Amino acid sequence: MSARHSGLQKEVLALYRRALRMVRTKPAATRDKFHLFVRYSFKTQATTFSPRKVSTVEHLIRKGRKQLETYESPAVKDCWVSREMREWSAAERGRHTAK
Repeated sequence: MSARHSGLQKEVLALYRRALRMVRTKPAATRDKFHLFVRYSFKTQATTFSPRKVSTVEHLIRKGRKQLETYESPAVKDCWVSREMREWSAAERGRHTAK
């Protein structure tokens, strides 16, 4: 049984898939950093507001598209990952392995 998604949910999922595809175009040495950046950005943004705030979701989709266009450029070869992102990733891994 498949879940039905609203148009807004489909847009968010499409943006996430596009971001993950962008990661595959980057040099192998930096893919892990890009992947962490994408996962962290989507996860933290999703937990900072109510999904019922349509205008906020639409704003973040527009902002995400613009940011993704920048990162999709072949000239962009690396991204910066903060300590907070690394700690979040370690906590996520620990949560999933503890199950």
